[in-house]
Amino acid sequence: MKVFIVGATGRVATELIKDLVAKGHQITAAARKPENVVLKDDPLVTTVKLDLHASVEELATLIGKQDVIYFTAGSRGKDLLQTDAFGAVKTMQAAEQNGIKRYIMLSSMHALEPEFWHEGALAKIMDYNIAKFFADNYLIHNTSLDYTILQPAVLVEEPGTGKITVGKEIGKQNPIADVALTLAELLEHDNTRGKVILMSSGTTPIAQALASI
Repeated sequence: MKVFIVGATGRVATELIKDLVAKGHQITAAARKPENVVLKDDPLVTTVKLDLHASVEELATLIGKQDVIYFTAGSRGKDLLQTDAFGAVKTMQAAEQNGIKRYIMLSSMHALEPEFWHEGALAKIMDYNIAKFFADNYLIHNTSLDYTILQPAVLVEEPGTGKITVGKEIGKQNPIADVALTLAELLEHDNTRGKVILMSSGTTPIAQALASI
């Protein structure tokens, strides 16, 4: 597939690019600093400079014709409104303008459930979850995109296990590599379209966990 990745230099996106290239997909990696994109010299990877402050029309021109858009950008609290919230919305609008149906959002655990935001580690990222709340809700209720919203637990820089848990009864963390591989595997599971998926580390192989949704 032709895949456009928004926020291609982030921790998850870096691993996602590796996984998608290994699967033979053609990647357009978009970032503020495209020179930092992993595998930028691979023939399957094209890099472009992205500014989420740009207009919908400018973003649509940059994105062009793709089969799927991944939104993995994050401002780490520095630009929540224009990057994490409205920046995401503009890429959704650009997707619809360009006739791109598949849209995969990397979100945050319980981003659509404010009742959980005061608990544990979530209390430390409340403003981020508020931004994701509005972006996720816009994707669900204000677009006709074939979306999947992946809501991982706390990201940790540990070796991936290739095994996860999905659903409500979940753990508290995810190795970044497992989140990336789950994002990549979503392309092979049409049953995940129109779904919000909560995930954490677990004991079920990723493909099997996604097939069960």
